[in-house]
Amino acid sequence: MTVFLSPPDVGPAERELLLAAFDSNWIAPVGPDLAAFEREFAAAVDMPCAVAVSSGTAALHLLLHALGVGAGDTVLVPTFTFAATAFAVTYTGAAPVFIDSEPSTWNVDAALVEQAIDALRREGRPPKALLAVDLYGRCADYDELVRLCAREDVLLIEDAAEALGATTVVDGTVRHAGSFGAGAAFSFNGNKIITTSGGGMVVTADEQLAERVRYLSTQARQPVSHYEHLDIGFNYRMSNLLAALGRGQLRSLPRKVARRREINQVYRDGLGDLPGVSFDPAVEGRTCWLTCVLIDPQHSGGADRHQVEARLRAADIESRPLWKPMHRQPVFADAPAHLNGTSDHLFAQGLCLPSGSSLTEADQQRVIAEVRSCWR
Repeated sequence: MTVFLSPPDVGPAERELLLAAFDSNWIAPVGPDLAAFEREFAAAVDMPCAVAVSSGTAALHLLLHALGVGAGDTVLVPTFTFAATAFAVTYTGAAPVFIDSEPSTWNVDAALVEQAIDALRREGRPPKALLAVDLYGRCADYDELVRLCAREDVLLIEDAAEALGATTVVDGTVRHAGSFGAGAAFSFNGNKIITTSGGGMVVTADEQLAERVRYLSTQARQPVSHYEHLDIGFNYRMSNLLAALGRGQLRSLPRKVARRREINQVYRDGLGDLPGVSFDPAVEGRTCWLTCVLIDPQHSGGADRHQVEARLRAADIESRPLWKPMHRQPVFADAPAHLNGTSDHLFAQGLCLPSGSSLTEADQQRVIAEVRSCWR
């Protein structure tokens, strides 16, 4: 049987809630499960406000739009991320400026952020916002980024799509992923730690911003009996059915995070002795959404990530290279970038291994055996 990278992990609770929502006939994108999912999710990440939407990308787009990012603006974006982070910026008419990663966490390099802000100010186009990403379940360096953005009058927005359940310590206080900046976006795509099949969430401490996002996500309809529109809106609301599924998923979030951390440790124990092999940074509070391995061909005896990926594919095991940097994507060939070589190095050597919380011990040992066979 195929071993997938990060498949949905669902059980009886999700089925029960989904069927109850179906039987209640709350099918459309309104209903009691939608409101309950928003309340329960906000509590889970210790934030006052949450708005459920159709995808993580929609959440990013809504946040940027509601915060006034638009044509003529520049937004600082990590180059080492999924394309949706940068795509959402372009939806507003703004232009991304890509920033490389720091080697110690793989997240956006605060020193390069500061360098980019200074360069853009000298050019007469100071950045409107920084869209920080919590990569592979590790929070960015918000100790530094929050202070830097406040000092430079740059909006901070958090892309927490990969990091539900993660925590970090800022100013001596443990904070959840999603609790930084003006607002944060989460994703419930099928490969995330919890899924609603598709979907996303905006969280913020700003009630007015939350209501603005909610308004825009429902076609910006005015509160009158006929259809009246003063603004261009979007059809980005989550359905009540998917929210019911999300409520069931959220209840098992601690177990799912604990299991992914266990899987990460088993890979470290089972592969860490191989020459040229290293792992994703062991940052405190990470969720280990995906376990990432680096394979240095200069020290591995010839094995590389391409060979390992091909061997796993032949064994019906799904793996995936680390994110191809945005500055290497043809669609962003002309975008400016502040680089230090980290993201190029990670893409050249990095591979994501099967990491889903439903991964069995037997299947994980099968993955380990196939990887190890490349060193014989």
